[in-house]
Amino acid sequence: MRPSSNQAILDASVCLEDLALQAIELACKAGATGAECTIIEGNEFSVKVRMGEIEALTEAGARGAGLRVLWGQQSGSSYTSDLSEEGIRRMVEAALTLAKITSPDPFAGLPDPQELGQLNSDLLLYSPAVEELSAAEKIALAQQAEAAALGFDPRIVNSDGASFDSYFGSRIFANSLGFLGRYRTSSCSLSVVPVARQNGDMERDYWYTAARSPERLESPEVVGQKAAARALRRLGARKLDTQRVPVVFEPRTAQTLLGHIFEAVSGEAVYRGESFLAGKLGESVAAPAITLLDDGTMPGLFGTSPFDDEGVPTRRTPVIQNGVLQNYLLNTYAARKLGMKTTGNAARGLTGNPGVGHGNFYLQPGSIPPEEIIRRLPRGLYVTELLGFGVNLVTGDYSRGAAGVWIEQGELTYAVSEVTIASTLQEILRNIEAVGSDLEFRGSIAAPTLLISEMTLSGK
Repeated sequence: MRPSSNQAILDASVCLEDLALQAIELACKAGATGAECTIIEGNEFSVKVRMGEIEALTEAGARGAGLRVLWGQQSGSSYTSDLSEEGIRRMVEAALTLAKITSPDPFAGLPDPQELGQLNSDLLLYSPAVEELSAAEKIALAQQAEAAALGFDPRIVNSDGASFDSYFGSRIFANSLGFLGRYRTSSCSLSVVPVARQNGDMERDYWYTAARSPERLESPEVVGQKAAARALRRLGARKLDTQRVPVVFEPRTAQTLLGHIFEAVSGEAVYRGESFLAGKLGESVAAPAITLLDDGTMPGLFGTSPFDDEGVPTRRTPVIQNGVLQNYLLNTYAARKLGMKTTGNAARGLTGNPGVGHGNFYLQPGSIPPEEIIRRLPRGLYVTELLGFGVNLVTGDYSRGAAGVWIEQGELTYAVSEVTIASTLQEILRNIEAVGSDLEFRGSIAAPTLLISEMTLSGK
């Protein structure tokens, strides 16, 4: 009897666990004082359709292994896609060779043994429905989303395409301290980019939905209609005079602010002195209404996992609580550099030393609907798109190109483009006047609608 595809992948994963342990054993027998091995296997699918026709389609599977070894206070890494016995042996030899020629680092090393572990509850990271969805069904979903956008309004005249992407696979991690863990993940997403035209003005925008399982995606009709409405809203954009005004960040742009805050609370930036939040633990850094959390334990979300990439259990870490900076996010190395303990935030690919990543990094929502936030404003800018990279994490200076909709007497009125909004991240955090109730996770960083009481808007 032929095993099911699920069983075949499971059996392969068991073999991959053995390979991880074999690599560690070979390294230690050759003199390594510590070793850790990551193995990833996965299958990905991506299709893009444009005007109903398939424009690009990719379906591929991949496996790879990465090894990091310690030679006293020296470390070296290597990786391979050849998971044969010979391939593993060469990977071990390469990592050891590199370790012997690197400079010693007194902070290098594996986590303390008592810090290792993993969550044992079902975190809903894998759905067999992703694997069971046929290529024809995935293509049809993209076509339906694009058709919904094109049929929404006569002014939607073209499309930059619609895409459906999916992934399922396994991650295995082991180290020489006896840790061995494995978990499976799946994901899928649907997006569409319609083009609107009116009186010679042409604009485009997009909408997307993403989840661990297909049944949690928004329908293709909803995705297409939202994308079309956003593109239409950009037509007839005007420029504005330079002024200081309240600025409302919609969730899609508010999450970019959180991305900058994550970089600033990363232990790597802190110990290098490259963060405006370095040395600020225990201090008030934001408005009292702000509570910012990192939580790798929330079932079914993209930032969730049973352990980090050093074998330390993920957890819920308050970063800013009621405006006060409570914690930095740390892996073992950053924690040792700062004289602290890891927060279970190690992240890495197949090779190299672990960096600092986040779990589900999000701003706790408030109780005010976003419509009410807008209704309270006599004037201001509702930001729907940000451009450029004008952010300095050392000083906190913030200046980015923006587009959106002008707010007049509590109403969204006309589109705005070609403006720049500027402030500092310090002022933005302190000047958050309202936090919306519309928190929704479409990735591992999420924020509700945010009202900043005042920023400089540079226009004409």
